[in-house]
Amino acid sequence: MRTYWNINGGLHTVDNWQPACWTQVTCPNDDDITFMIDKLKIPEYFIEDIRDKDERPRYEYEDGWVLIILRIPYVREVRSHTPHTTIPLGIILNKDVCVTLCNYETNMMIDFIAYQQKRGVGFTDSIDLVFRLFLSSSVWYLKRLKQINTLIEESKLNLDRKIDNDDLVGLSRLQDSLTYFATSIRGNEMLLSKLKFKLPVDELDADLIEDVNIEMSQAREMTNIYANILNSTMDTYASIISNNMSVVMKTLTAVSIILMLPTLIYSLYGVNLINGMEQYKFGFPLLVIASIVITAICVIVFHKKSWI
Repeated sequence: MRTYWNINGGLHTVDNWQPACWTQVTCPNDDDITFMIDKLKIPEYFIEDIRDKDERPRYEYEDGWVLIILRIPYVREVRSHTPHTTIPLGIILNKDVCVTLCNYETNMMIDFIAYQQKRGVGFTDSIDLVFRLFLSSSVWYLKRLKQINTLIEESKLNLDRKIDNDDLVGLSRLQDSLTYFATSIRGNEMLLSKLKFKLPVDELDADLIEDVNIEMSQAREMTNIYANILNSTMDTYASIISNNMSVVMKTLTAVSIILMLPTLIYSLYGVNLINGMEQYKFGFPLLVIASIVITAICVIVFHKKSWI
C-alpha cells in the first residue's frame, strides 16, 4: 500500500505521485515494488535490503540515490518469543523523490502522521522529514521501554507467590527485547552521527538533530537501566528457586531420617538371632511403642530446628 503526501504548508494526501512529494509505502505488494522500480527508478537492491528484517542501521549513496535504514520499535500483535522487537524503516531520497518503505504496519508511523498533521506546518524538505522520523523513533523507543518496565514491575510483585515456567519465559523474552532495543538504538545513534556530515543540514536541522540526540541518549540510558533491573530480577528468581529447592531437599532428608529410625529398629529385631524377647508376650507392642516414641522425638527435634 502506498500513500502520497504533500509536505509543503501542512501534511495532506494527493491522488497521484508528484515531484518532491513524500511517498509512504507500507507492506508493499508487487504493484508497489513495480512502481518504485519502473516509475521512480529506485535501485532494486535498495528494496531488497529493506526487506531484510535483520538489516542494520546504515547509510548508502549511489548515483544520486541515498538509502537510509533506520531501525524502529515494533510490537507483534500475535504471540511471539520476542513481542517487543525492532524492524527496519527504509528512507530513499533523490532530487525529486522521497520514499519511506516499511514491510510492517506500525503504530509509530500512524502516530507520526497524525502528529505532523496536527502541527499543520509540514516539512521544510526531505532532510527535515528524515530527522523528524529519527526523533519519532526515539520517542517510541521510550514508550515501549516504559511498557517493558511495567511488565518487569509486575513480575517483581509476583515474587512472593509460586514461580512457574511462564514467569521465567516471560522475563527471558523481555531480556531479548531489551537486547534488540539496545543494539538498534546504538546503531541509530551511529547512523545519526554520520548523517550530520553526509546530508545538507541547515540551522533548523541542527536544532532538530540536537533534540534527536537527547532523546536517543535517554532511550539508551533507560534501556541499560531496565536491562540491569531485569538482570537483577532474574537473579532474584534464580535465588528463590534455589532456596525453594534447598527447602524441599531438607524436608525430604528429614522425612527420610524419621522413617529410617523405626525401620532400623524393626530390622534389628527382625533378624534371625536370639535377642531375649522371643518368649516375651509384650515384645512386639513394646517394639511398636519404642518406634513411635523415637519417631515423635525426631519430629519434635526437627520441627524446632525448622527442618520440617
